[in-house]
Amino acid sequence: MSSITIESQKEVMSGFRALSDTIRIKVLELLSTRELCVCEISEVLDISQSKLSFHLKTLREANLVNSRQQGKWTYYSLNLSQLVALEQYLADFRRNTVLLPTRLCE
Repeated sequence: MSSITIESQKEVMSGFRALSDTIRIKVLELLSTRELCVCEISEVLDISQSKLSFHLKTLREANLVNSRQQGKWTYYSLNLSQLVALEQYLADFRRNTVLLPTRLCE
């Protein structure tokens, strides 16, 4: 596999860590159709805005979502370029990984 920079490794780790939670996956699924404000996401997922804020912060820090302020609400959308980067990492990993035969334990 081609080596990636330390910064890229951090981005990949951050992205996959962010994807390791059910609520954050649901948020990304909601955002796959359109930009949504916090209040809409909170309502659909039936969770408090304070709990949702934690998950959105994690997604922002992983660069998986974009945010913009409009009035008193923050609107979120997918950052497709970061999702593509994670997808590319997995594709490269799959392409360059040698599958070894299963070892039989004696």
